[in-house]
Amino acid sequence: MGFLDENFLLQNTTARRLYFEYAEPEPVLDYHNHLPPKDIAEDRRFANLFEIWLEGDHYKWRAMRANGVDERFCTGNASPYEKFLAWAATVPHTLRNPLYHWTHLELQRYFGIRDLLNERTAPAVWERANAMLANPDLTARGILRRFHVTALCTTDDPADDLCHHRAIAASKFEVAVFPAFRPDRALEVHSPDRWNGWLARLEKVVNREIRNLTGLLDALNRRHEDFHTLGCRLSDHGLNACPAEECTEAEARGIFDKARGGQAASEFEQLKFASFLMLHFGRLDAQKGWTKQLHLGARRSTNSRMLAQAGPDTGFDSMGDPPQIDGLARFLDALEREGSLPKMILYNVNPVQNYAFATMAGNFAGAGIAGRVQFGSGWWFLDQKEGIEMQLNALSNCGLLSRFVGMLTDSRSFMSFPRHEYFRRVLCNLVGGEMELGQLPDDLDLCGSMVRNICYANARTYLGLPDTLNHSER
Repeated sequence: MGFLDENFLLQNTTARRLYFEYAEPEPVLDYHNHLPPKDIAEDRRFANLFEIWLEGDHYKWRAMRANGVDERFCTGNASPYEKFLAWAATVPHTLRNPLYHWTHLELQRYFGIRDLLNERTAPAVWERANAMLANPDLTARGILRRFHVTALCTTDDPADDLCHHRAIAASKFEVAVFPAFRPDRALEVHSPDRWNGWLARLEKVVNREIRNLTGLLDALNRRHEDFHTLGCRLSDHGLNACPAEECTEAEARGIFDKARGGQAASEFEQLKFASFLMLHFGRLDAQKGWTKQLHLGARRSTNSRMLAQAGPDTGFDSMGDPPQIDGLARFLDALEREGSLPKMILYNVNPVQNYAFATMAGNFAGAGIAGRVQFGSGWWFLDQKEGIEMQLNALSNCGLLSRFVGMLTDSRSFMSFPRHEYFRRVLCNLVGGEMELGQLPDDLDLCGSMVRNICYANARTYLGLPDTLNHSER
């Protein structure tokens, strides 16, 4: 078996049949990513391999720093070509890191380049890839067509004006592109300068002043409706842990007034205010039939010196280890008690908590919805082969793998769509291996149908996205 040949990650005959007959033909529904809607609206053409591949990729920056590369070649002022060469020199040192797989899988799938990337091959790879980027199937929209994406959901702040989403919708682009509601900035009363600046943006987009808590809730409700009109059916929160402290409206009003006046809320006040708003967001999602996503547990911006130099989301985050389960249970139960628990996907970033999250999801099953609360796919540091397998095993042992809504890219890069292929190969290898061991029935259609549904149909049914998917679905 050669490196990255057609049987990559498929270690037996049954796994290969599952992949090629049931998984590979399925389209892609990428329901959580951070792709810029502006790039899709304008059908961005990428000038070079740096722009499409390295721009903003903190996974690669972490590896480069670990390899002793100066920050100038990561987030600094080195030229695009110099940054690419620094990455190419790092790649041979990433053996057994998933970046080695992803790098070469992406070079193959986008450019047909099968050379191993290193300092020697870098100049030719740069020239060949750059020449191919002139092709229309490697613009932002061309890539979505090429990888058979029927729909994707970006990640958008309530204060965003959504002009690019409106432009995409008006263009009749055959790939459905929807916003997803990410209101985390509303919780930041502990940082009044930043929070009040965000409120100013929100005021502008709703065209009204926000003087009190009622005004904030009204503005958020209005934006929630605006998102819904543009096809949004998912919200998302990236939180250290799920806040679940009791907070009356009067208490929330007092905390709002304090922060609006420029005084930072205490840690406990911020927790209470966040708890109050999270329940409000849960009710909104339930009323509209949305799915709420909770990304929990990342320890962000740990290196304060580099945060000041390079800013957030530049590769200085890690797995956190805060208590998760008690707060999450209280939050879910509070919404369930009042009949306001929306469909929900729970993502953890620390594998120690896999079984806790998987079993928590099962506590809130029912309401006639298959997989009502989902244990989400391997996220961030867990979106590689081992992390994916651990998530699939925990879900299988504690819930119903057959109802799983599958993989997503969670990416800011248009070069990340092979992540779906990577996941599908891991899934098929896991199921196929157990079929050959007699741990699952030797029934290709039974197991293959489950695989096919995990790759696409489960998410399509569960998310209830508007019926505007591309012609292949009609």
